[in-house]
Amino acid sequence: MTFNSPDSRIQAVRRFNRFYTRKIGILNERVYRSPFSLIEVRILYELAHREGPCATELARELGLDAGYLSRILRGVEKRGLIRKSPFPADARQYHLSLTARGRKTFAPLDAKSSEEVGGMLAHLPATDQNRLVGAMGIVEKLLATRREGGSALKTPYILRPHRPGDMGWVVHRHGALYAQEFGYDEDFEALVAEIVAKFIQHLDPKRERCWMAEKEGEIVGSVFLVKKSRTVAKLRLLLVEPKARGMGLGARLIDECIRFARQSGYRRITLWTQSELKAARNLYQRAGFSLAGKKRHHSFGRNLVAETWELNL
Repeated sequence: MTFNSPDSRIQAVRRFNRFYTRKIGILNERVYRSPFSLIEVRILYELAHREGPCATELARELGLDAGYLSRILRGVEKRGLIRKSPFPADARQYHLSLTARGRKTFAPLDAKSSEEVGGMLAHLPATDQNRLVGAMGIVEKLLATRREGGSALKTPYILRPHRPGDMGWVVHRHGALYAQEFGYDEDFEALVAEIVAKFIQHLDPKRERCWMAEKEGEIVGSVFLVKKSRTVAKLRLLLVEPKARGMGLGARLIDECIRFARQSGYRRITLWTQSELKAARNLYQRAGFSLAGKKRHHSFGRNLVAETWELNL
């Protein structure tokens, strides 16, 4: 379909907006029959997926007037869902984060959102689901390139479930990147291949998941959460491409694993890494993991110190 005039394009976008807001229930006063408005749930979502943003940053991300956001934050704070921590660089600013009560309150809302979107997609065959998600990515990419304040906005990354072909990418990039950065031999690539094969062959979608990160249509990262026991999950194969480092992607992937583990009823997450992987270890520590054990070993052509990290949920 071709739209030959500015007015026809404007009307097409407005028509799509009316359709989509009705489809996802955005006009409802309360979200998922909860006591929260859409903007309140969005604030909880941002705080669940960011490391202590300040109110100014949150207002900019959500496109809200600072005074209006401040009034909403006061109401959410009175419910005991968020906390404020002093911002060292500016006494007028505060870091915002969810309290334990806030995380507990947000988890079922987040799960309900995923459930509703999953139900909407379930009516489409897999090929159409991929077309839809791809089209949404194009919309996001095109609109994110607008200029605000004289500078172009950065194209955001997106997280999506795995699909055919992704496991090959995971094996290839782990093999190539770890050989390049740490000198690991092909035994490491073989181990990764074994892990992803077991994941696909024995996948329990309700309790296991893979997240693939894309930026401008290119895969730039991945992580897996798999079942170790009824109460313990295992975080595996966290990888962020060098070109995508420094934008918070690694922390976001870990946060997704933690959020999903809590929703799935796990009580603890464990992971296995090597002491020389300092960037990953720092991410685990900042996410709340603690070192549970060390063991020297010779693997992947190297003398290494394996570490086990754990997080109680």
